[in-house]
Amino acid sequence: MKRPKTALISVSDKTGIVELAGALVDRGWEIVSTGGTAAELSKAGVPVRSVSELTEFPEMLAGRVKTLHPAVHAGILARRSVAGDMRAIEKAGIGPIDLVAVNLYPFRQTVAKPAVTVAEAIEQIDIGGPTLLRAAAKNHVDVVVLCDPEDYPEALEILEDGGAGEDSARRRRRLAAKVYAHTATYDAAVASYLDSLERQEEATPPEALLSLVRVQELRYGENPDQSAAFYRDAARRPWGIAGLKQLHGKELSYNNLLDVDGALAAIAPYLADARAACAIVKHTTPCGLAVGRSTAVAFERALACDPVSAFGSTVAFNQPMAETVAEALYELFVECLIAPGYAEGALRILTQKKNLRILMPEDGELRAYPGHLVAGLDARGVQGGLLLQSAPVPVNPAALQEQERMTVRTRREPSPEEWDDLGFAWAAVQAVKSNAILLAREGATIGIGAGQMSRVDAVKLSGWKAEDAGHGTEGAVLASDAFFPFRDGIDAAAELGVRAIIQPGGSIRDDEVVAAADEHGIAMVMSGRRLFRH
Repeated sequence: MKRPKTALISVSDKTGIVELAGALVDRGWEIVSTGGTAAELSKAGVPVRSVSELTEFPEMLAGRVKTLHPAVHAGILARRSVAGDMRAIEKAGIGPIDLVAVNLYPFRQTVAKPAVTVAEAIEQIDIGGPTLLRAAAKNHVDVVVLCDPEDYPEALEILEDGGAGEDSARRRRRLAAKVYAHTATYDAAVASYLDSLERQEEATPPEALLSLVRVQELRYGENPDQSAAFYRDAARRPWGIAGLKQLHGKELSYNNLLDVDGALAAIAPYLADARAACAIVKHTTPCGLAVGRSTAVAFERALACDPVSAFGSTVAFNQPMAETVAEALYELFVECLIAPGYAEGALRILTQKKNLRILMPEDGELRAYPGHLVAGLDARGVQGGLLLQSAPVPVNPAALQEQERMTVRTRREPSPEEWDDLGFAWAAVQAVKSNAILLAREGATIGIGAGQMSRVDAVKLSGWKAEDAGHGTEGAVLASDAFFPFRDGIDAAAELGVRAIIQPGGSIRDDEVVAAADEHGIAMVMSGRRLFRH
């Protein structure tokens, strides 16, 4: 007597499963299932046979062992075109399994929850599911394999013509490839989670595992002829950009997301600051950054640094936005706003601008999360590979003179006021593209020289930007993200009237540079830490 076709169905996501099983039964198929899936199908009136009945062996260990049995896997892996395979399963009384529909325990969703325990995470590591999927995908010539409810209609189309022909073969291969991608990213999520519990954050692993899920497709990339999408780490709770929710405005673009990333980096040093802080970012680098007694004051002072470049910018705050800030922002063209919250009146004003993208953290708290993809590591794609480094630790702008490795190399010590401004400037310059020079006074940037090939040119550019915005530079402090290779940068700073400089030091000409500062009566602090942002 000819056996009916058999489908093994075991899913955590029950979307569409009753419809799939019902359609198969209508075609004369037999359904084999487990636990909750079998109960769901039976409740819907779909005839179902339990896996335990198929294997003649009960489920064990509270469901940990259900499908790991030759009666299941031999039925999946038997090659229909190999006579020896078919004789072997027939001799063992095992029937072929012709379709496998499985999706996995929600491990990634579980570890993304706040305060999840290790024990809870471990229980969501699926063993039988990936084994079923991989076996069926290996034998996809004979077995239709499904890991995504969206593919159920396509599976029925494949079966409609008997599953033969090149079109069906191509579809089966695509479904098999999707399974291997799915199980690989699932395993990567498990490995990444377990590794993050033990590995030192500064260590680079011998093998880097990424488990990424697509958050959204983007209209295009940096340019209209490039396609793009935004992915997040599936093994961790959404954080950084993925942890922001959009309250209003147009869909975020690729370039918007880059600027949001730059704004989060710029505001990070000031998240624990009692003062309000505002960072205005254009093309991923700050064009204005300031602290003040309120978000309104911080925004006004940050904008004053370079109001021309602020057109089309992304603006971030470390404190909830007040209505007075919204009134000031309304007259400026801004692409994106980021704040830990918004006053009701502020949202009422800002949402009148239909295209303005308004963002805030899901839980109302901005955090400086280290790393981008691999836990604790900063990642950047390059041609043919991925660069990984330990994530930069945000500079603490407070009590600079008490921080490790800070040394005054010049005869003149900075004044207390200069120390405060040097702390602000040193934290701010970390977010500026190298070569980076930043001029500051009283907790606000007044001129920024970013992305220059020459450090002395960066000094001159910072002065020109300050002058163009109407700022006097006499008495300002200067931060440099890397050492001065020659004294010409100090001479250029002296021409601007700079009175104090902070830089990493470490040049073979440090003594020459310090001597130049002494000649001009400039106080110079060496931090011992470089802040390149290439």
